[in-house]
Amino acid sequence: MRDQALTRKRFVTGAALATAAATAGFPAIIPSRGEAVETLKIGETDELTGTYAALGRSQQRGEQLALEKWNAKGGVLGRQVEMVAEDNQADPGVAVQKARKLVNDDKCVALIGTVSSAVALSTSNAAATLNTVFMDTGGHADEITGKNCHWTTFQVCHTTWALTHANGFAIAEKFGKKWYLITPDYAFGHALARGYEDVIHKVGGQIVENDLAPLGTTDFSTYLTKVNAKKPDVLVVLNNGNDFINTMKQASSFGLLAKIPVAGPYAELEALWALPAVARVGFWGTEWYYKDPIVFGSGNTEAQNFVSEYRKRFGEPPTARSSFGYAGMDRLLWAFNEAKSTDPVKVSKALAGAEFKSIWVGNSSFRPQDHEMMWPMWNGTIRAQGTSQDLHDVIDVTSVQPAEKIFITAADATKACGLSYPA
Repeated sequence: MRDQALTRKRFVTGAALATAAATAGFPAIIPSRGEAVETLKIGETDELTGTYAALGRSQQRGEQLALEKWNAKGGVLGRQVEMVAEDNQADPGVAVQKARKLVNDDKCVALIGTVSSAVALSTSNAAATLNTVFMDTGGHADEITGKNCHWTTFQVCHTTWALTHANGFAIAEKFGKKWYLITPDYAFGHALARGYEDVIHKVGGQIVENDLAPLGTTDFSTYLTKVNAKKPDVLVVLNNGNDFINTMKQASSFGLLAKIPVAGPYAELEALWALPAVARVGFWGTEWYYKDPIVFGSGNTEAQNFVSEYRKRFGEPPTARSSFGYAGMDRLLWAFNEAKSTDPVKVSKALAGAEFKSIWVGNSSFRPQDHEMMWPMWNGTIRAQGTSQDLHDVIDVTSVQPAEKIFITAADATKACGLSYPA
């Protein structure tokens, strides 16, 4: 099957075209008595080009599988669901334009997607202005469900606070309390650095340097050549996407990875798979793992089916980003069904606080105080060569951190967000 990112697309009726769409792996409008059934349109906005393109593609794939699952069950509100996709180009201004187009021109009843926190924040603001529910699948910044929260926005991925507090204490215990940070210079990176600053303060350590690198940097030599002189216990890399790949490749070529331990809040499988084996090292968080022994030892059939179908469809396992897309789309469509309406307030209130089970162990919910999804985080070390059974299996999961230990409290969430609905 041909693999491609979804592009902005209209699906039309007719048996031949419906068959072609199904063959391509996309949902189609289902004819009824010779007439088209009006679809329920979900606007998908992701970074399909640039440094985060691989991550946006994975999120989109997960969304696609969840949407197809609902369509196979008969759709939502008696209608088949269509995803109309746009490339936000990792640009906050473009993202606002695309959000408005999806809602105003394409008549989408909700928005889903984003990787960059800056893009997620701008899309969240646009969705609030448009009175449209937005499922932020991959923008991590605390502000999204903190001081910049909106009743229309729900955050699937972990906040930066959760990312850093899930493994920061373990980093200090394993390697020491003198850290050198390389940080992407925008909302996501700044929020991660603040989270680690809180951890290092609590353990009585020191951040000896926090180098800010512009998003899309290709040459990290300016930063890496300074690391040895600072004599840190550990190099903490906060970059993501292609920036992570370039940082790790160059750190390896400079010999740093052989001298200094490396760690960070999370390593994305998309980036690890793109690295040469010599640069696949370190201790990292991961937001979901397809080989988590607890999940797959628990008989979680939804997780098993998701992994199996994803591998069959795309020729590789699902990543954490794939899980964001799947869980986000699944809950969004559930909420429309539960609310029995496309009214955004009703849909938002259906989502908020409702417990559910998904492709991990235990109950989760979007916390009503701030609309952050409460779920666990995983930590592990890197297996450079994968395993003999599965070359993609490059993370050896060593612990799972429950939600209640890594997120801010509900009381603090209320103070940070102050969420309210329109009268």
